[in-house]
Amino acid sequence: MADKAEKTFKFVVVGGGIAGVTCVEKLSSQIPSAEVALITAGPHIKAVTNFKQVSKTLEEFEIEERPSSVLVQTFPNLTVIHSAVKSLNTTSHCIETADGRVYGYEKLCICSGGRPKLLTQDNPYVLGIRDTDSAQEFQKRLSKARRIVVVGNGGIALELVYEVEGCEVIWAIKDKAIGNTFFDAGAAQFLIPSLDAGRPERLVQCKRPRYTTEEPADGASHIYTAQADLRGNGTGPTEPGSALGPDWHEGIAFRGVEEVSRRVSVEYQCEVEKILTSEELLSSQQQTNTPENGGSWPVYVQLTNGKTIGCDFVVSATGVVPNTEPFLHGNNFLLAEDAGLRVDDQMMTSEPDVYAAGDVCTACWEHSSLWQQMRLWTQARQMGWYVGRCMAAHVLSEPVELDFCFELFSHITKFFNYKVVLLGKFNGQGLGSNQELLVRCTKGQEYVKVVLHGGRMVGAVLIGETDLEETFENLILNQMDLTPYGEDLLNPNIDIEDYFD
Repeated sequence: MADKAEKTFKFVVVGGGIAGVTCVEKLSSQIPSAEVALITAGPHIKAVTNFKQVSKTLEEFEIEERPSSVLVQTFPNLTVIHSAVKSLNTTSHCIETADGRVYGYEKLCICSGGRPKLLTQDNPYVLGIRDTDSAQEFQKRLSKARRIVVVGNGGIALELVYEVEGCEVIWAIKDKAIGNTFFDAGAAQFLIPSLDAGRPERLVQCKRPRYTTEEPADGASHIYTAQADLRGNGTGPTEPGSALGPDWHEGIAFRGVEEVSRRVSVEYQCEVEKILTSEELLSSQQQTNTPENGGSWPVYVQLTNGKTIGCDFVVSATGVVPNTEPFLHGNNFLLAEDAGLRVDDQMMTSEPDVYAAGDVCTACWEHSSLWQQMRLWTQARQMGWYVGRCMAAHVLSEPVELDFCFELFSHITKFFNYKVVLLGKFNGQGLGSNQELLVRCTKGQEYVKVVLHGGRMVGAVLIGETDLEETFENLILNQMDLTPYGEDLLNPNIDIEDYFD
């Protein structure tokens, strides 16, 4: 690295995603006189719009891709540098960009996000979906496809299988139930009919009282077909875990060449063993490789359940890894087990004057018993806002307390056209068998699950228009003993809000 920085900024932020942009906005408004630089490789930044504080901790917002000039017009103290980062020298407080320029910083925040974990790096038939370009590439390939294989069970996979039409989808997941990052087997069973014709019929309220074990989905594969598209024109699901933004698929037609509207088969509890071209399949003379449903395909996916499935291409939606390149070389960052940069409760890394926020970092302070880190949009925004506050406070020598948003995990999203609200230890994370579950389910309408621990509510999953999020958030935060209410807590004939307002 060149030894002399051509310009030194008080604050430098790397990354034009939600965490980085929110951090820049916070810094620029806290200390308007400070010179701030945003280093981002792309021409566009991700901006939070239509922000709405739904309750104490729940927030809803949309994300728009905007030219970075919009930020500069708002904050005259901001410089946007369009380049990738080549190297960082934490000793000399310098950062070098790919075009060979060197910038100095007083305080640096790394918000470089995550990069997709692809099944394989250089197979032309394997596509990862992470940003706008890859989503457009997916749309282009899908328009000529008859069958695709989607691998993964997170947010992007959940959305894709619901949105794709005119193409058969084989969905390979390593778990017993769909969407297990976000909900349990009961909620998965509630959502599964949506993969069929779209609008499940509404049935009478069925109330299921307490149960203490999850019902695993059976290991067989299921096929859902929809000859006619019966879906309404509601907005599509929102996306927590990718750099695309909620509603990233709005306005994009994900359509293949087949007449069928939606046809999804789920292969449970399996992973990808090999990806083979048709030539490789022919040359491997093993009988185990007889493809399902015959036919000739450009690529074949061999699964650990013994099935070999031919398709037009494979979508790798198997999560992200913290994007710590190229910051580690020559520096002494401490990394967490998940390879994220370790940060303390002031969002500081192990290197002096270097902070991190969003998907690239791992929260390594002692968490509240009701919060956990999940690499979601909401947390990228919260961390970006909080790290900006911390950096400004440290420069002004002001004290800063851990933000209230880290008291209780909360997230609003949409899956299969249902509103989904997750609160606290919504899947009983870390509670083991020492938990009690209350469930209420009305087919096609709502699914409500409450997690109790020692008679107190510690988590909830709300699917559908339940209007219970604020009441449940209060009950979780108050830690009130709910033993006297028993199963009446979820009795649909009792207006629970009246109890606790």
